[in-house]
Amino acid sequence: MKHIYLFLMVALLPFVALAQQSVSQRKTYNFNPGWKLFVGDLPGAENTDFDDKAWKPITLPYAWNEDEAFKKSIEDLSTGIAWYRKHFTISETNQSSKIFLEFEGIRQAGEFYLNGKFIGRHENGVMAFGFDISSLINQNRENVIAVRIDNAWNYKEKATNSGYQWNDKNFNANYGGISKNVRLHVTGNVYQTLPLYSTLKTTGNYCYAKDFNIKGKSALVVSESQVKNESAADQKLVYEVELKDLDGKIVKTFKSAETNIKAGDTLTLKAQALVTDLNFWSWGYGYLYTVTSRLKSEGRIIDELSTKTGFRKTAFKNGMVYLNDRVLMMKGYAQRSSNEWPAIGLSVPPWLSDYSNQLMVESNANLVRWMHITPWKQDIESCDRVGLIQAMPAGDSEKDVTGTRWDQRKAVMTDAIIYNRNNPSIVFYECGNESISTAHMQEMKDIRNLYDPNGGRAIGSREMLDIPEAEYGGEMLYINKSATKPVWSMEYSRDEALRKYWDEFSPPFHVNGAGPKYKDADASDYNRNQDSFAIEDVIRWNEYYEERPGTGTRVSSGGVNIIFSDSNTHHRGEENYRRSGEVDAMRIPKDAFFAHKVMWDGWVDAKKTGIHLIGHWNYKAGVKKNVYVVASGDKVELILNNKSLGFGEKSNGFLFTFKNITYQSGTIKAISYSSSGKKLAETQLKTAGKPVGLKLTAMKNPSGFKADGADVVLVQVEVTDQDGNRCPTASNMVNFSLDGPAEWRGGIAQGPDNYVLAKNLPVENGVNRVLIRSTTAAGKINLTAKAEDLQSASLSFETLPVNTAQGLSNQLPSDGLKPNLSKGATPLDPSYTVSRKSIKIVAAEAGANSEKANLSFDDNELSDWVNDGKITSAWIKYTLAKESTVSAVSLKLNGFRTKIYPLRILVDGKVVFEGNSKPSLGYFTANCKATKGKTVTIQLVGSGKEKENSYIGVEVNGKKLDDGVDRAETKLKGGISIIEAEIYEQP
Repeated sequence: MKHIYLFLMVALLPFVALAQQSVSQRKTYNFNPGWKLFVGDLPGAENTDFDDKAWKPITLPYAWNEDEAFKKSIEDLSTGIAWYRKHFTISETNQSSKIFLEFEGIRQAGEFYLNGKFIGRHENGVMAFGFDISSLINQNRENVIAVRIDNAWNYKEKATNSGYQWNDKNFNANYGGISKNVRLHVTGNVYQTLPLYSTLKTTGNYCYAKDFNIKGKSALVVSESQVKNESAADQKLVYEVELKDLDGKIVKTFKSAETNIKAGDTLTLKAQALVTDLNFWSWGYGYLYTVTSRLKSEGRIIDELSTKTGFRKTAFKNGMVYLNDRVLMMKGYAQRSSNEWPAIGLSVPPWLSDYSNQLMVESNANLVRWMHITPWKQDIESCDRVGLIQAMPAGDSEKDVTGTRWDQRKAVMTDAIIYNRNNPSIVFYECGNESISTAHMQEMKDIRNLYDPNGGRAIGSREMLDIPEAEYGGEMLYINKSATKPVWSMEYSRDEALRKYWDEFSPPFHVNGAGPKYKDADASDYNRNQDSFAIEDVIRWNEYYEERPGTGTRVSSGGVNIIFSDSNTHHRGEENYRRSGEVDAMRIPKDAFFAHKVMWDGWVDAKKTGIHLIGHWNYKAGVKKNVYVVASGDKVELILNNKSLGFGEKSNGFLFTFKNITYQSGTIKAISYSSSGKKLAETQLKTAGKPVGLKLTAMKNPSGFKADGADVVLVQVEVTDQDGNRCPTASNMVNFSLDGPAEWRGGIAQGPDNYVLAKNLPVENGVNRVLIRSTTAAGKINLTAKAEDLQSASLSFETLPVNTAQGLSNQLPSDGLKPNLSKGATPLDPSYTVSRKSIKIVAAEAGANSEKANLSFDDNELSDWVNDGKITSAWIKYTLAKESTVSAVSLKLNGFRTKIYPLRILVDGKVVFEGNSKPSLGYFTANCKATKGKTVTIQLVGSGKEKENSYIGVEVNGKKLDDGVDRAETKLKGGISIIEAEIYEQP
């Protein structure tokens, strides 16, 4: 008997161990499949027995007015009521199960019903939210969820009768409906909560690291989870955390002490451990770990939650941003949070978000500043994967507000921080697209400190130059510098150019700037061609680059170009959408994309190996034109058909111009060199032959084209010569035919309705792209492209079946997507070379208003010294901390955009500079004859003059762009005002 007992014990051991390991009930389902749509308002559509058989079957995410994306101007996008319904069944649950719905967001407001009962309303049109539906679910029987969506521009919150500031026709493209992903969660009644604060009042999990040793590759990793005990009994719980690397290898397991949580209580459990051999998340290195947090009761796992996150160290000091102890100059794009595509809007599959966002990284951008509203979770997670830093807004428009609308902004920021605080790519929280008050800044900072005190994120707002509570700031379209908090330009260029327009010598021969006025003002800057657009980006960026880290105590921390991809939002050019993108709406690059790739290749200092030849090399015989090269080398040689045309004229740091080059068919090559003559890089353009055929190339989900009704394939069509080279001036009309289980979404081109949804559309500059969406039926799809007098092209691909049962799927849309690790881990060497050193100023006197002379060196660009308008008093004298050899003086002068001042600079009375200042985006540097001394005097030696064509633009809200501090004295003949002065010596 004893032997039988021992045998049974041994035999049962594996089952006992299994029971000890896991009884977790948590499951997360993809809730996107199996919805139905009706556009319009129907009484009774919330009822369970309502007949929806005739409604349109769809897969979420899906905007009901998606057909209008890029077809209509933003203000004309359709609004109204739309109903969404879904039938589903949940099995494998019991009476103690908790069931939650998580919506990543809707536009604008929705009323939600489950099995005919109203379960809640969500109205801000931005953030994620959820519902606890545990008590209303029909277990193992059909359930019906019905949602009434209203996307009116003038929608008002029911409780306050107030509109939302960000529901704006300028920047917030209105793709109505359930345009973001939905998930369903099942847990036990003792569980880790979801980070859905506004509706569930829960905060979820919080992962972070501290006590970093970057060189030693270690940090203290911390995981915290809010835990609810909704069972009838007290629970003794151990909080266990398991850390897995990208390959799924367990790196560390650690746990808390046992904690008692009473029935009905909510507690936060925490565990931490020192982890070695860590891979730190970085720019272009989206290294992510899986943090699995478990609740254990008597050794049994009763809840298990997995969170993807990364660990990185940040600092914001000395006017600079530090990532993993290395200074990083911010370079990137201010992108609309809709990040939209033609005929689909924002509701694209995750792999396409990765494709778009990784293109930013490929252009050497390290930052995307999402504009005005929080982006959806899909884009946030995508930036984690591709290694792209994010500045995350909450909700705002162009000004500070008070009362209910300020409360709405705080509520959205609270939700956004809690929902997104585990995403390592978010490094900045943005509180407004315009300056906010000191009190409001502190309120937002308090929210960050409460819910994300350890995330290593700076919180600030646009401007905020003189508000110390802001941890970063910066204006738009001009340069700020700082010695304390980093300031970077929120938008440094907003010009527009259609990709179709190469230059005035290429079809359709668009003369740069030609187009209608915008609000009765010249709109040349918004109707550029590609040559001019790329050149202007070089000119703008170089001014920021000249004030980069390493150029003194006060520096610019960079800036972002508005926008990355052409956008279905506010526009100033001739088309009905914004064409400021460095890529077009289908993400086909313009020349400006490659210009940025050259200039931005480096953490601070640009690598010397970048080069790009602007344009193409297919012109008519006899054409003479300037050829432009963007390069980071010291000099560039142009070679045409093996004959040197000499070296280009260098300007604006990166631009090399070769004037009046006579076109000859063949090969034109550009080679860059160092100042000593060492070859650094080369590139070339070849003349393409006569167009003979079409070429199709498919870009698709790396884990396979899924038959889920939401996945897409992006197909590129090119006109090629007999050798397969793209013909850069081709504009052939291409006729597409599609066969198989797929839905045509098409592309975009200049013409009627922008050719949105058209199956016949032209290539532009020899290329275009189209989108094809899957259906829920798997199978083979055939695509054929034909054009007159050209060989046709065909492409076949198959969609893969997706397992869906009773309205639920275990396959999440982002399953299988891999991170981008192309740039490697953060380098350990310095990111810049010091090119000049600031000499400390200790005192100043002036010909007038001497008591305010110190305002010209107070590191505050909203204060200044100004004289009394008389030439005799137009001088200021600075005393240096020590005798130094002065090599340069940098001045931010009032009227920096529009005025030219004749100046004289003296060191201890010796003239070291005499000449005119130059209009700029902020700062003018006078390079001086190196002279040793203790004092530096700046004199105005004549009347300041307005530069030609000194029109200053305005913002969307009508506010005039900044040109300094408004002073009447500077309008007088002897007037001068200095906002900031800096004096330098060689390092």
